[in-house]
Order: sequence, then C-alpha cells, then structure tokens
Amino acid sequence: MALAGDLSEEVRSETVRGRAGFFRVGQARDGAWWLIDAEGRPFFAAAANEAEAGAAERLRNWNFTTLGAGAAEALREDGWPWVGTVDFCGAGPVIRAAGVRVPDVFDPDWERRARGRAAEVCASSAAERALVGWLADDGIAWGRGGVTLLQVCLSLEPGFAAYHAAWEFVLALHRGRIEAMAKAWGVPIANKEVVREMTRADEALASRGYWRDNVQWTREMARRYFAGTAAAIRASDGNHLVLGAREEWNAGPAGANVSELAAAVSDVPWVSWREPGALSAGPVWVGDFCWAREEFYGGRGSRLTTVERMLRKGRKELRRLIAAPAVVGYSWVRWRDRPGERAPLGSGLVRADGTEAREHTELVADINGRIGSLRGFSAS
Repeated sequence: MALAGDLSEEVRSETVRGRAGFFRVGQARDGAWWLIDAEGRPFFAAAANEAEAGAAERLRNWNFTTLGAGAAEALREDGWPWVGTVDFCGAGPVIRAAGVRVPDVFDPDWERRARGRAAEVCASSAAERALVGWLADDGIAWGRGGVTLLQVCLSLEPGFAAYHAAWEFVLALHRGRIEAMAKAWGVPIANKEVVREMTRADEALASRGYWRDNVQWTREMARRYFAGTAAAIRASDGNHLVLGAREEWNAGPAGANVSELAAAVSDVPWVSWREPGALSAGPVWVGDFCWAREEFYGGRGSRLTTVERMLRKGRKELRRLIAAPAVVGYSWVRWRDRPGERAPLGSGLVRADGTEAREHTELVADINGRIGSLRGFSAS
C-alpha cells in the first residue's frame, strides 16, 4: 500500500524521525515530508477514522491506505497500517465540560499515571511493524466559544488540582488580587464563588482581558499535556512515532495555537485542516477532514451550499492538502454519519444505514488514487 519506489537517496538523513524497521518520517531534498514504511518505501497515509469491522474491501476500493483513529481492531488482521490511541484521559482525573475534555495535568500523580497508562497500552505493541504511531487521546478538547477552559478550571470543585493552579495562575497575573483581576476583565467579580455561579448559569466570560488570560492558561495546560504524554509514550515504546492528540470535532482552542505545542514534542502532530499555518512547518497529519461541514464554508453557522459547489470546493481543498509539502497524511473524519445527519451533507463515508455515501466516496477514491502524482512522486 506504499508508493512504489525508494526514498533512500532522496531523504535528508538528519531530518529522519523514528526507528529503522518501523514507520519513520523524513524530509526529501525537494522539501516534501514523507512517511517511510517499515521496508523503507515512501508512504502517504490516506486514512479513515472510526472504520468499522468488515470495512476492509470498501476501504481498498476507495484507495485508502491506513486505519485512522478509532478504527476497529479486527481490521488490523488484514495487514493495514494503523494508528493507535493511548487514552490518557482514562488514566486519572479528567476535566469535563461543554467543549472541554482534558486530564488534570496539575494533579501531583499525573505523570506517574500517564507512564502507567502508556506502559499498559503501548508496550504490548512496541514490535508491531504495521503501527504508524500513537495518538495520546481520541477526543481531547481545549474549549471553543462559550464558557472556555480557564473559566471551567476556575469553577471546578477544590478536589481538582487544576482549580487551585488556575486561581494561582490568574491571580499572579493581577498582583494577587481578585479586584485587580475583575478590573482587567471588566467584570464585577467580588470572590471566587461569583465565577462558579456564572459558569453554572452558562454565562461566559468574554472580555478581551479575560481572553488574553484564557489563551495563556490554555497554552500552559496544553504544554504540560503534550510534554507529559509524549514522554510517557516514548518511555514504553521507542519504536513508533508520536502523533499528538485528536481533538473533538469543532472543539479547537481558538487563539491558543495549541498545535505549536504539540509540534514541539511530537514526531508528526495531528493538526486540524482549519489551521493553514500548521501546513507550512511539517511534518503534520491533517486530521478529521470532511467537506460536508459548516466550518468548511467559513465557520460555525455558515450556510452550506449546493452539492456541486461543495464537491468542487472539497476536491480543490483535499488536493491542496495532499500536495502540501508538510503533510504526510490525512484522515476522513468518520466512517458512518452521526445521528441526525442526512445525505448529501452527512460526514461519514457511509450513511447511518450502512449504504455508501457516493457523493463523498467516488471523489475521495479518485483523489486517493492520484496521491503519487499530486505529491510529485515518480518511482525510481
């Protein structure tokens, strides 16, 4: 399923990340990044997330090359390259709210728990040559719009370490005084309980002053999360690539540039297709792509257009992503439509009843079949 040919003479050795005999990544002399499979061949990951058992024949027909996040383990028996997920959110206290799902990385036991989780999940697959790499979590969420991450943490129960860390963090920015914080935010906050009551009432802090502090806090939590999870994975499995984390759909941390923090410690960070800046650095894996989404047309609440225009724009965007030198793979967002979605604007490759979503699959199959030419690769 790799592209025919050899990159051994083209890849700059100093750029290679990963271990020989397993999936690696490296940059060719023309500037393009590539995955390199266990046999040393150039590889581009055209993946389908959440592929279900029995999907192998359809995936082949649609020219997919890889099992994405959340794919059924039974599919691995056919020899498919696959993406693993550690699920660090299952290793200890997790902060959960609308748009927020992240481990309490300030918990004094967080690093030990993370290492234990990685040892439990990663060590048993360390010799798997078909494993491309590890996502820390499938469904991390840093908050987007409404009540954001800092407000959530300031409103937690005192049993969460992140509650105390958040208040220490924000007060340190404002001379240690709630009055100074309230003035900077332009919000009448007399004590900590006021913030908790606002959160319970779903009343979002939204001033410019608050937003600056929220961005700093989000980046600090993300830094701790990505550094801790990457270190834990590598301690248990030094053979496979670290891929960052998959965000919940529509839950990106607006303004916080979390992908930069993932890239600092990951071999191939899993980034949103909504972050064009990430596509200029590389190597990156573009996660959760789908052209039947409001955000594809300008943001949440944007009006979806005709099917013809959707597919024309979708073709252009997917071809652009595949051709981008920094991109080594992409993932279609999900296998099956979510409840309530209707053709032709569902997000799955198959509809809720399992029938093929031809408005997606025929075009995807064609583009996937042209990856070599889109990447400018010619076999030697």
